[in-house]
Amino acid sequence: MKEATVMADTPNPIQMQKYLSGVDYPVSKEDLIATAREQGAPDDVVSALEALDGDSFDAPTDVSKGVSEE
Repeated sequence: MKEATVMADTPNPIQMQKYLSGVDYPVSKEDLIATAREQGAPDDVVSALEALDGDSFDAPTDVSKGVSEE
């Protein structure tokens, strides 16, 4: 049951990419977080980006995959 709670708190890939529009890949984790904040991302999206493993990402799918694996 705890696993379902974690999934419910994780932003979905479509929501994530909404706040990352205009990002040029590859991109650093810091730039992803900055872009999301500039685009008005809610705290759960920013927190998910902050929790990502790795310092850079080559494509939007890398970000989505990283968030879904949290």
